[in-house]
Amino acid sequence: MSAHVTLSRGQRITAGAGALVLAGAMALTGVVTVLAACMVTVTLLYAAGVGYKLWLIFQARGGDVLRFAELPGDDDLPPYTVLVPLHREGCVVPALLRRLAALDYPADRLQVLLLVEEDDEDTAAALPDELPPGFELVLIPAGEPRTKPKACNVGLERARGEFCVIYDAEDRPEPSQLRKAVAAFAGAPRWVVCVQAELHYWNPWTNWLTRCFTAEYALNFSLFLRGLDRYRMPIPLGGTSNHFRADALRELGAWDPYNVTEDADLGIRIARRGWSVRMMDSVTEEEANSRLGNWVRQRSRWIKGYMQTWLVHMRSPRRLWRELGARGFWSFQFTVGFSVLCTLLNPVLWALTALYLVAGPSAVEALFPGVALYLGTMVMVAGNLLLMLAHMAGCLERSVHEAVRTMLLVPLYWALMSVAAFRALVQLARPSRRFHWELTEHGLVPDSPGVT
Repeated sequence: MSAHVTLSRGQRITAGAGALVLAGAMALTGVVTVLAACMVTVTLLYAAGVGYKLWLIFQARGGDVLRFAELPGDDDLPPYTVLVPLHREGCVVPALLRRLAALDYPADRLQVLLLVEEDDEDTAAALPDELPPGFELVLIPAGEPRTKPKACNVGLERARGEFCVIYDAEDRPEPSQLRKAVAAFAGAPRWVVCVQAELHYWNPWTNWLTRCFTAEYALNFSLFLRGLDRYRMPIPLGGTSNHFRADALRELGAWDPYNVTEDADLGIRIARRGWSVRMMDSVTEEEANSRLGNWVRQRSRWIKGYMQTWLVHMRSPRRLWRELGARGFWSFQFTVGFSVLCTLLNPVLWALTALYLVAGPSAVEALFPGVALYLGTMVMVAGNLLLMLAHMAGCLERSVHEAVRTMLLVPLYWALMSVAAFRALVQLARPSRRFHWELTEHGLVPDSPGVT
């Protein structure tokens, strides 16, 4: 269940057998026939995948996201641990300490662990000689992998709280979020072991890229994940503001230190155990990436982690089906596997569309039998328009009204995702880059300096 091994022996055998079958089919029936069959399969996948995502998005408003009329008083609050992984964060430390100190939680029951690599002199030097009450410095031993989940695992060994949460260095959590999480767990059965707060960006107006990024997060956290929550489907967690029952987290084995989207992987492992993740009505603000190269590096890491997560959990499809059930199994395929597949296949389909428009139907008709051509055209036109509409709905849900018109150009943003996806695929194929955690530079917009 670890991404330390990219392909299991069974997966290597299956991939080799699939390649032989494909080569044999091409030899027997011809290359064009096999490619046409592939295009029919891809078209059906797109229709199902886009349809499933849109259905969840437009079902989200009927969900029962955890909301709170009253919050527990101080006497009812248990010990709580906040894990804050830091690496080369010297310039953000002062603001970070102020935000964490502003959390509305009794200091005698709050443990804040600052997880710093032992050779990270920049961050260590920025910390005050005397930390606020309840704050502790935890040094992470040097050595591979140098990843956020590895640091969190070290921190969990020191955690004393009944519950714990992860915050990144640039996060601005709602001050009452810990109280809300306690209320959520108190009103939920024991099999609810994690509650996920919504993530939102505070700087959507920096440029076109940040507006698209903000709309994407609004769609994902305010609609799509709420749809998954409504139907109790496996929820790939966000990288921050996920609150856990600490004993359940330890029982799960905590985070996979080799998975660069350890959050998504953990959400699936929770579902496989028969436990549940719920969404709660609380917001943590972050800084949206405003520079293209920085954004591509961050997105490559995320997509690489989704590839790792899909490969890990598909080592035994039969077991995965048994543990998640049929609905959960197919939801996993469409939320994790299909999202990666789309980013890799989109450029191919766009190129075929351009060829059709320039050279006419005869240039591609051999690859698209009649039914596939009409269905593919419908998915391309209707699917793209509806996904643009869904992004607009996300903007409205988060009151980012002026970004609505930007969504008319969101297909260009999807093209950038494909660039990041191919970069992620190359990194996954290279042993030296497979588990590499590329740092995302923050502080590109005034009022939020730092790197995370």
